Amino acid sequence: MPGAVPRTSTIALTLTNVTLPYALQMANKGVYKAIAENEALKLGVNAANGEITFEAVAKDLGYDYVRVENALEKELVV
Repeated sequence: MPGAVPRTSTIALTLTNVTLPYALQMANKGVYKAIAENEALKLGVNAANGEITFEAVAKDLGYDYVRVENALEKELVV
């Protein structure tokens, strides 16, 4: 429950470099390509491009579930 102790959990994640490889992948490849190529990153996506990509979340909230791969295929329009 990192939200309960945000300062110390952030320090712990930073000091152990747990998140650094993921951040580097996203920085070097771009977010979409990094997610597409890394199953661990893909499993962490709950929403993308306005779609709910985590089946249990979609079901609980009454939204349609869209696979991560399909949601990332849509080009983001800003």
